[in-house]
Amino acid sequence: MAWQGELSRMAALLERLHAKHNASRPWEGTINVVRQAMEKRGVMNEAGHQLLLNCLETLQRALKVSSLPSMTDRLESIARQNMLGSHLSPTKTECYITSDMFYVEVQLDTGGQLVDVKVAHQGENPTSCSELIQHLSEKNFEAFSKHLKGLVDLYRLPGDNKLKTKMYIALQSLELDLTKMMTMFRLATNANTVETILHGSVGWLTPRSGGNLVSLQCYMSPYDIFEVETGSQLSLTDNNVPCSLGVSVSVTIEGTSTVYKLPIAPLITGSHPVDNKGTPSFSTVSNSNSVDLPACFFLKMNRPMPFSLSFIQKLGNATSIPVFETPPPLSLLYQLIVQSQLQLLEEGSAIPATLNNMHFYSILPDQHHCYFLNGDAPVQDGHSLQGAMVSKIPFRHPAQVPLLLDIIRHQAAYNTLIGSCVKRTSVKEDSAGLLQFEVCPLTDSSFSVSFQHPVNESLVCVVMEVIDSRQVSCHLYKGPSDALICTDEFITKVVTRCMSIPVTMRAIRRKAETIQADTPALSLIAQTVETMVKNNPPPSGSPPYKTVGGDGTNPMGLPGLTGSNTPTGGGPPGGPNFDLIFFTDFLFYNKVIVLINM
Repeated sequence: MAWQGELSRMAALLERLHAKHNASRPWEGTINVVRQAMEKRGVMNEAGHQLLLNCLETLQRALKVSSLPSMTDRLESIARQNMLGSHLSPTKTECYITSDMFYVEVQLDTGGQLVDVKVAHQGENPTSCSELIQHLSEKNFEAFSKHLKGLVDLYRLPGDNKLKTKMYIALQSLELDLTKMMTMFRLATNANTVETILHGSVGWLTPRSGGNLVSLQCYMSPYDIFEVETGSQLSLTDNNVPCSLGVSVSVTIEGTSTVYKLPIAPLITGSHPVDNKGTPSFSTVSNSNSVDLPACFFLKMNRPMPFSLSFIQKLGNATSIPVFETPPPLSLLYQLIVQSQLQLLEEGSAIPATLNNMHFYSILPDQHHCYFLNGDAPVQDGHSLQGAMVSKIPFRHPAQVPLLLDIIRHQAAYNTLIGSCVKRTSVKEDSAGLLQFEVCPLTDSSFSVSFQHPVNESLVCVVMEVIDSRQVSCHLYKGPSDALICTDEFITKVVTRCMSIPVTMRAIRRKAETIQADTPALSLIAQTVETMVKNNPPPSGSPPYKTVGGDGTNPMGLPGLTGSNTPTGGGPPGGPNFDLIFFTDFLFYNKVIVLINM
């Protein structure tokens, strides 16, 4: 009866466990056992004991840090998690977290309270890091660990330590040039914080700190700085620019399969720009200030961003380095924009299975819109607008950064407009008053928005061309007999201020209602005139019809109608200046009067 013997052994084991559990053990003894186990982790087989390691790390994170030993234990645990070495000073008040290329020195007092945190790269003196001081003062160990990971990633480069040091020096030189470029731009243009972000040669630069790379914030839409809760815009100054605001790129260096000549000394000469835009003067790249390295500088997007194929080619042309080492998989650009916008709305959560549904609803204060993004419409040579997600862009000279940022801004402005249609709201398609719109790409920088005329039943469209991140040109196309909606200048002004298609379409609709209210009979007159012309052609030999352009007195541009609603010309009926469209039939003239007075 083998199974009875197995049950007996299990019962004996359970009795021993119960006895051990019921035995009184001081809490200090338990803590010592846990610490001893953690100290021995270095000799464990990591593959065989990964579950145990995870449990011990969980216990370490759960322990309250309120003394010097608990603080140093936590710091050593974080170092191990990031595959870094650690050791304590003889007084146990300094904890050193080390690697071959850098070290972090954490200074504590005898009670475990933080005194200072310093970072030292190879060949440099240790300097205090305000961000690391803040994180450890707040016991934010997760953020502190992310900084350590960033420092480790910074040196994830090919070659030995000597070669890695050269690459780090090259990155330092680039950072100094970029910092000087932002300073020069602000001095030359007197730009404020927002203007520096939107138009600065290198955007808004945040220096490297701890494990955080240099950041260049280069684009934001009006809604990026709009607070929904308060209904007001953020007041941005030099001291309160959120790192996650809008589109930004990090500046780093990474290993490549190709060797590039990279500067190891700052290239900007002098402290004064060469023009009123803050453009600096660069020294020529030579063997004295540059070296050949199996690496390249990169602008890393804060989140992957959709680029059209032609814009990807522009990025490569600006640097003479292809963005992708191998051709990327291409997709419909509009589908990529939708996916990116949905991820932003869901804060990185998984995309639902309805991604292929390109219908989206926008609920505005007095209107409900439905937008169909027709991304597979043919654009050129029968092909649809293609694109790819771009995560990083290679370059090798600081002068290339402004060119790259302008292309990024241009694409970001286009994506912002298309993405403004993508919402998580839901509306019944048979809802009364639901307005339908179709957004269709025309080129890599322009698109059309088609919709039903607010007054007539015809189809009209607005063509929007994103000239660059600062300019959007709009043109309204309608039939010759369609009622006036609004001017191109009005649409352009609205789009530039809001960078939102739904808000712009709402403004067009409201403007059309205003014009219709001011001239209630004109649309009906236009329809009746068109019918009259078709049914009552003028007799042969009669003078030609005249068309009076819209000049404010005749906003519809209707033929033969002036500000006083009288026939053009002063002669009697039948004279050479008499307009046959309106007055060949006295009954029709009476109808016009009735319509005007309605």
